[in-house]
Amino acid sequence: MLPDLFADERRDATLGPDAGILGGFALDIADALIAEIRRMNADTPFRHMETRGGRRLSVAMFNCGALGWISDQSGYRYTAIDPETDAPWPALPPLFRDLAGRAAAALGFDGFVPDACLVNRYQPGTRLSLHQDMDERDKTAPIVSVSLGLPATFLWGGFQRGDRAARHRLVHGDVTVWGGRSRMIFHGIDALKDGFHPATGALRYNLTFRKAR
Repeated sequence: MLPDLFADERRDATLGPDAGILGGFALDIADALIAEIRRMNADTPFRHMETRGGRRLSVAMFNCGALGWISDQSGYRYTAIDPETDAPWPALPPLFRDLAGRAAAALGFDGFVPDACLVNRYQPGTRLSLHQDMDERDKTAPIVSVSLGLPATFLWGGFQRGDRAARHRLVHGDVTVWGGRSRMIFHGIDALKDGFHPATGALRYNLTFRKAR
């Protein structure tokens, strides 16, 4: 699979009320974002968490920011301490915070300051099933999601799990934002296809910024 050579020709896409894809929004700082991921990963390992039922999540992840999202057989929640290292999560890099604020403002969410960022790593075959993000206090505050590396198919459903999902291609540097009236839409990522990207190799990274508290 070749990289998206014409990513700069793509246009923004509207997903619904208060939701859209900002094509190439992070492309100019993508290399710096990946460098920050690798810097933090040197001390904070990617890990595969478990669901309440004991099922291993296919997406590997760690967190940065004041709070981090974790999942285990006790449930889903935010914590200030990484249970694997018994230390605080890495601080949210200023580059991350600035990007999240600018992307949120582009969709009308001025003043967004995330306190949590999920750093996700996708390998070929990895998927994220349709779900709602339920563990944040404010169910209208935006979620800002940054795509880096291999392209992915973003699934954008409805307010019920069984609603048919639209499919949207995300490429390196795209940023997706949803909140307000679309905050509780079911969404996910289809199984990642094999490929190679010059910035990440055979991987896709995703940064998901949230206001948890």
